[in-house]
This record gives sequence, structure tokens and C-alpha cells, in this order.
Amino acid sequence: GEAHAQGLRALVHAHAAEAMALAIDAGCDQIEHGVFATAGVLSLMAARGTYLSPQCGLVFRNYLENRAKYEGIGNYNAEGFAAMERALPLAVDAIRRAVNTPGVKVVFGTDAVAGAHGRNVDDLICRVNEAGQSPMDAITSATSLAAQSMRLADSLGTLRAGALADVIAVRGNPLADFGAMRRVVFVMKDGRIYRNGP
Repeated sequence: GEAHAQGLRALVHAHAAEAMALAIDAGCDQIEHGVFATAGVLSLMAARGTYLSPQCGLVFRNYLENRAKYEGIGNYNAEGFAAMERALPLAVDAIRRAVNTPGVKVVFGTDAVAGAHGRNVDDLICRVNEAGQSPMDAITSATSLAAQSMRLADSLGTLRAGALADVIAVRGNPLADFGAMRRVVFVMKDGRIYRNGP
């Protein structure tokens, strides 16, 4: 399509299996959400190399936890909040199905997480603790595979000479206790170390 003709990636926000299949057939590079993906659509994604960026519900959890701030704005009403509550287990199940479908490239993305900045790790931890993604696959989905999906694998998502030195250090072993991802000791950005506090 036109995005590819311009040297750009094509990403589609889609929840329904039919919408996902149409997007894949049209040649999109990545689908956001995919809550109602069927086994057939997930297999099609694997065959075509289409990336999937599902969310584990942080956006909805943020709205639900801060309901008083959003109540009455647009569809943030009793019906809307009830729909969010119903969607949470569906989102977790969608990730579970995706990570258990061979060949599906499941990447970690934030869906902007309006109002929940700094909490993206909650969604990553949900993938491991609730949806059953392995800790290493979750880390890879947020690093090298995510960089690959953005066509930035030469400079991001890897630890090697010539790549950007963007790293976090955590207290503990996230492969044994994925909650360690919350215990960030420092952030290295472009080779420079940043720490909170003294």
C-alpha cells in the first residue's frame, strides 16, 4: 500500500478477527490489540510475519482506577466502565492465545497509556503473571523483537558494539521473579547512567 510506497510501516488498530484478517491481507506490518483473534487469524499472522502488539489491560485498569477523573467525559460512563471490566479477562486471554501460537511475533507496545505514564511495566508483568508468556519472551518482546518490528534492530534492542546503549538494571533476576522488572536500579540512555534519589 501507500505507506510501504513511502517507506513507512503500516500499523492497524483492530480487535475483531475479521478486521485483523483484512488488515493482514492488505499487507499491514503490525496489528495493535487483537483481542478477538481466532486461531486462524493468528496462524495467518505467523505465516505472513505480521507483528502483534496486544495490551494486557493497563489502559482500562488506569481508567477504572481513576474513574472519578474520567466519569462523564465521552463514553466514560457506567456502561463504558462496565465494558472495560468485561474486556480485561479477554485481553489476557488474547495474549495467552497469541504467545502459544507458534510463529506469532508478539511485541510489547504501550497503546499510549494515557494518564498511566511510568506504569508500562505493569502491562509487561501481566503478560507473564496472568497470560503465561515466559519471562525471557516478555523481555525479548520489549527489546529486540520490538526494535525489529520498528525496523530499528541495527541500533536498538540489543547489547552489542555500535548499538545505542539503552539499558535498565533491575534488582533481582526477572527470569526467576518477573516482579524484579519494577525494581529499576538505574537507566542507561545513550551510554549515560541515570538514577533516582541519592
